[in-house]
Amino acid sequence: MLKKIERAIISVSDKSNLEKLLKILKKFKIEILSSGGTFKAIKKLKFNCQEISSFTGFNEMLDGRVKTLHPKIHAGILHDRKNTKHKKEMRENNYDPIDLIIVNFYPFEENLNATKNIKRIIENIDIGGPSMVRGAAKNYENTTIVTNTSDYENLINELKINNGKTSLAFREKMASKAFGLTAFYDSKICDWFNDKTNNKFPELKVISGKRFEKLRYGENPHQQSAIYVNDTLGKGIGLEKLNGKNLSYNNYNDIFAAIEILKSTKKKNLTVIIKHANPCGVAFNESSLKSFQNALKSDPVSAFGGIVACNYKINSKIALEMNKTFFEVIAAYGFDNSALKILKKKKNLRIIDLSSFDNKNNQAYKFFDNSFLLQEKDETIFDKKKLKCVTKDTLSKKELLEIEFAFRVCKFVKSNAIVLVKDFATLGIGAGQQNRLDSCKIAIQKAKKFHPTKIKSCIAASDAFFPFADGLKSLINAGVKIVVQPGGSIRDKEVINEARKRKIKMIFTGTRHFNH
Repeated sequence: MLKKIERAIISVSDKSNLEKLLKILKKFKIEILSSGGTFKAIKKLKFNCQEISSFTGFNEMLDGRVKTLHPKIHAGILHDRKNTKHKKEMRENNYDPIDLIIVNFYPFEENLNATKNIKRIIENIDIGGPSMVRGAAKNYENTTIVTNTSDYENLINELKINNGKTSLAFREKMASKAFGLTAFYDSKICDWFNDKTNNKFPELKVISGKRFEKLRYGENPHQQSAIYVNDTLGKGIGLEKLNGKNLSYNNYNDIFAAIEILKSTKKKNLTVIIKHANPCGVAFNESSLKSFQNALKSDPVSAFGGIVACNYKINSKIALEMNKTFFEVIAAYGFDNSALKILKKKKNLRIIDLSSFDNKNNQAYKFFDNSFLLQEKDETIFDKKKLKCVTKDTLSKKELLEIEFAFRVCKFVKSNAIVLVKDFATLGIGAGQQNRLDSCKIAIQKAKKFHPTKIKSCIAASDAFFPFADGLKSLINAGVKIVVQPGGSIRDKEVINEARKRKIKMIFTGTRHFNH
């Protein structure tokens, strides 16, 4: 069903690409209404345009807060051209139809990024624009709505093909996009108010996102996928690709897992190697080169085909070492030119600069069908004041620092999690098992395979308590000398007695770190 466009309202904060659009409207003798800055921009381009206040006979008021909120505007947009009663009421009120609305909103997100002035932010909450957009989208059978400059070309082609008319299919598609925009826009305002009032778990929770990129496929080739950005400040995703193929769903998943670990500490020279969203090597060292080497040595078999992420700048020496192993992604806080030259020899290697990534969201979601779980992110390691050495030993300063490192890594391993550490580098990681004993066995097996001498006198971290002494016994038998765990089991006494009997140190943190 084609609809002739006779009259249009143009009211846009983004005034780019207007001239080409105005030319096609002029060609088909479409009357243009506008106001404010858009009216001035149209007149400057030397096209005819009537001010909305002249059209309605009502001067805008309240510093522009009220200008398009007028029955002549909304009746013109909303009336059903086939409805006899509607047509009669339009004639009685001397109201004309408005067939095309071209609107984008006050830049609310941009102002959040530019200012902390509450009054300025409030004034950039658009009221009239969304009202017109919703009205036009509701009445898509009669009215055409365009809300994005990227659709100007589509509108131009539609008018050319249909001799100044638009098709129902086009209007319906534009209406869908319009309601997406109003919902997204309102969600950003809602997010800002919730942040402002510290309302972390509102009764109605709106989740929104801008599509950043369509991905080749999801976790598996038969699954479609895309990545969206939910960012109140509109800063985008914060990952700069310097080389290689486009990132896949699994690449993004692993990168985000790595960033969580990197962002959990202010210490520099931390290297994280991730495979299937689990760390398989984590190391800290005063030397960034040794940091990478130690992380790789943790489990070089699992590291193959994984991603490596660093909270330091990559130089040529590190780049040469990295190029010896096949990685899908190398992500870091900057790269020397010489390092980039070396790494780019592998044309498919994805090189990601993390320097602009800013992780401020402290909430985590899990979705299932028509429901989702929402919780605060687990940002605590442990409270040092509440640490309790239940074997009544004393800890050296180095031991305390290494216990914190081990427990920090353990926090990011899928539960049940056991992590073996020595000299601020992981030796073995047991992840995602249904019982803690199996996680202990896997961590020990890996440590014995790659670090048969270092496993003696190492530290073991457990994300939750030991329900029985069996897991602890296996760790002690392998050579573990210090165990850090939350405690809290009904069999804590049994576990503590075993630790004391075998003369190892055991620390209770009182903080559990399940990660499912």
